[in-house]
Amino acid sequence: MNAIEKFLAAKNYAVAGASNRQQKYGNKVFRALLAAGRETYPLNPQQDQIEGHQAYPSISDLPLVPEALSVITPPEVTRKVVADAIAAGVEHIWMQPGAQDEQASASAREAGINVIDDGSCILVLLTSA
Repeated sequence: MNAIEKFLAAKNYAVAGASNRQQKYGNKVFRALLAAGRETYPLNPQQDQIEGHQAYPSISDLPLVPEALSVITPPEVTRKVVADAIAAGVEHIWMQPGAQDEQASASAREAGINVIDDGSCILVLLTSA
């Protein structure tokens, strides 16, 4: 299994940067995962709910540790999100285009996490599947 197949085989997901604004990528990724039948949790410290689902400020606030994390945040925020993911024990991290951060990627790989940070977009895969 390649890195993307491993990510998509996860049982549950979190989306860092999920948003209530439907034109934003964080919202599109969250909705695409839900539409694909995936158990998905939105992460956004400034929202209580996203698309009718309880939103959580950070990974440590979730009711479980997600196996996979999709990151749609600015790179400076990505570093903190990835540090939280490492501490929580997340197995797979996909940094969406524009969210990539070399330091975060290196830290996650050193922690043994499956990292996707090559500019590929989860929306392309979920909407074409």
